[in-house]
Order: sequence, then C-alpha cells, then structure tokens
Amino acid sequence: MSRHLTPLPAARELTVTSADGSRVHVEVYGPEGAPAVVLAHGWTCSIAFWAEQIRALAADHRVIAYDQRGHGRSPDPGPGGYSTTALADDLEAVLSATLATGERAVLAGHSMGGMTIMAAAERHGLRDHAAAVLLCSTGPSRLTAEATVVPLRPGGLRTRLTAAVLGSRAPLGPVNAVSKKVLKYATMGPGSAPDRVDACARIVHACPRGPRHGWSQVLAGLDLEHGVRALRLPVAVLVGTADRLTPAAHSRALAEALPHCAGFVELPGMGHMTPVEAPEAVTAQIRELTLTYLGVKDTATVNAKEDA
Repeated sequence: MSRHLTPLPAARELTVTSADGSRVHVEVYGPEGAPAVVLAHGWTCSIAFWAEQIRALAADHRVIAYDQRGHGRSPDPGPGGYSTTALADDLEAVLSATLATGERAVLAGHSMGGMTIMAAAERHGLRDHAAAVLLCSTGPSRLTAEATVVPLRPGGLRTRLTAAVLGSRAPLGPVNAVSKKVLKYATMGPGSAPDRVDACARIVHACPRGPRHGWSQVLAGLDLEHGVRALRLPVAVLVGTADRLTPAAHSRALAEALPHCAGFVELPGMGHMTPVEAPEAVTAQIRELTLTYLGVKDTATVNAKEDA
C-alpha cells in the first residue's frame, strides 16, 4: 500500500454506545477546536477507506471518522442489529459524542455512509449538527435493480442475480490477482491504479462475513426516498460515470430531488470507490463545503499565495 493510502495516526480514539447498546469505534484527527468534518464509510469498508481525505484535511480540520457497526474495529452487533434505524442511531450517537452543543460539521458519506445520512435526515442530532453534506457514490433505493455488476439487461433476472451475488455468505478469500481483478471490475473504474485496487481489496476483504451479509440484506430492500426529501440543508452530490454498484442515474435523481442541491459532480471513468480512486476530487468537494458553510479557508492555497 502506498504511503498516501496509509492512514494517519489518530489524535484521539473513543468508543460510542448507540441506542441499542452497540459499540461504535470512532477516531478523531487534527487540532481540537478546528472546524469539523464527519466521515461515514460504505458497506464492507472502514475508516481506512478515508485515508487520503483524512491526511489532506487534518491539517486544518478536526476530522471525525467512525467504523460502521460490524466493520473495522466496531463489533458485530449480532442478529437484528442491521437496519436503516441502526445506521441513523449510530451516526446520531457519533455526532452527540464528538461535537459540542450547537457545533456544526460538514458530513460526507460514501455509499452506505450516504444512505446513513439519508436515514438520519429527520433526526434532531443531524439537524442540530450538520451544516452541509456530501453524498458520494450512493443512492436511496432500487440498489439491486439499478446495479450493473451483473452484465445482463435490466429486469427481474438481473436483479435476482445481483442480490444473490452481493448477499452471498461465501468467504471472499485471500487478496490475490484474481480477487483484485474481480473487485476492480465490480467496484472501480477501468483505469484504476494497481496500488489503489490493492488498497480497496484489502479493506473490503477485511470485512467479516456476518456484517457483510447482514448489511447486504438491508441494502437489498432499501427505500430512503423520504430521507432525500427531508435533507433540507445544502447537499452536494458526487459520482463516477463508471460506477456499477450505484450508477450515476441514482446521483442525477438525487440532485433533482434534494430540496437544496449544492452541486453535482460526475467524475469521468471513475467507479464506485471514488474517495480512493479520485481522492483529490472528493477532498476538494469537502473543502468547498467547509469553505462555504463553515467559513474554512483552504490552508494549502493560502500558504501557496503567501509564498509566491
């Protein structure tokens, strides 16, 4: 794994208890008192997925990242612990534990992390703490019907096969040339660099079978259209044009349905893993939101101008 895909050491770690008693692992980076960014990763990923955003933002932001339940260092909650309610509960618990009363942050969610934000749209915790949102490579419903991982025409057969593939209980096995080729086809753009494919493969293969299957069942029946309409704050949308898991049609529909769309970006040739495939573009979107809605200057740009 390249240096830039290696996470920074956290300034602080904590365990947050969610509404049902599940424990959620949280890491905080950057200076205390700096404007806050909260990162929610997607299905089968972990905090490590945001390594490049953390590295880039932590100089002048307090970056808060957490492992979704059953992922990374957050324990498996067991049967019954997977639902959109659980997603919202966990995010609300993280916001409450890490942000002061009245403090607002920019929230960025990738894939299931974006669905988490939609699921929490009507929660007081999100409304009290979110200044703006980035929805990255995500969708609110019809995930298996719209996914193009299975190379068939749209229809019932493709939907059933997609649900079977994504919901499989089979172990992913070791990270090798074959598994990386499969993962690249399903989740990344055709031009993805080998070190980035390797990084994604190691993150995804580290996700235990139980949580992988448990969350796949939630995603297969997902319907968060009401959450999209309830996000009455500035929301930017970003997607790769080669995304097979949540194709760009989802993001275009999101941009049209959001009450306050703050921008829509399509990244040519990028797949589903945009924070790893196009880290600078994703970081730039987060920075734009912090600049606009938290009044945060881009320190790197300011320093470059001062040195000129």
